[in-house]
Amino acid sequence: FEKQSESEAMWALSLPIPFTPPLHAGAGGYFAPHVRSYIRRSGAPDHIGMLVALKDRQNGLKNPYAHLHEPDISFDSIKESMMLWDPIRYAETCPSSDGACALVLGSEKVADEAAAQGRKPAWVQGTAMRSEPTLSAERDTVLPLGGALCAADVYKQAGITNPRKEVDAVEMYVPFSWFEPMWLENLGFAEPGEGWKMTEAGATALDGDLPVNMSGGVLCTNPIGASGMLRFGEAAMQVRGTAGEHQVDGVRKAVGHAYGGGSQFFAMWVVGADKP
Repeated sequence: FEKQSESEAMWALSLPIPFTPPLHAGAGGYFAPHVRSYIRRSGAPDHIGMLVALKDRQNGLKNPYAHLHEPDISFDSIKESMMLWDPIRYAETCPSSDGACALVLGSEKVADEAAAQGRKPAWVQGTAMRSEPTLSAERDTVLPLGGALCAADVYKQAGITNPRKEVDAVEMYVPFSWFEPMWLENLGFAEPGEGWKMTEAGATALDGDLPVNMSGGVLCTNPIGASGMLRFGEAAMQVRGTAGEHQVDGVRKAVGHAYGGGSQFFAMWVVGADKP
């Protein structure tokens, strides 16, 4: 859980002297260079981040638990919003909010009993965590090794050899809109430099062939301490068929993805509708 109303996230996420000059730039100031590197390497056009923000905010309108409900959001309103950390606009940025998430984990026996009573479980088919040094001259912030290794591990546990074809839906940690195409590549759903093309083609939309952040994601709800677990919970809701208006039809396998710490921690799980 997190109650950001009782603290100042911008101050907390601005490294103090003697580690860095007192820029007070927050998380966006830290991540903006990563996004610029991605744009330079991939050749992605400027509007990709706006498309992600529009998609996730529209998805959030279908989720009663989303903290941001913006019925008048439009591509133009996102484009015209203030540039905070070039190339990240205000409307492409996650909010600060209060919230909590809880998951109920049980044994195989408990899950079988629940299923027999008509309470469909989400079967955990793989879990993985990885970390890497935050400050390293060799670190690739566009395609972080920790994220790639985490994905490879969880896919192996779940028997997934082609995530693009075998995963039905993804809840990934996208604090700023540009992270969607970056994570699509890092987690193996697209080749390096190709993730933005999936976004542009509508593949990650609610009615696309790989829906991403059906709940509205971190761009709509961001109680930081719970934001990663929310991705896991939303993935489980999809395979259980309990996501309500943002439910994707026919989800048999979903991925939950969390990211945090000093941008160096990665956690994932694969949940399925079918008992492994």
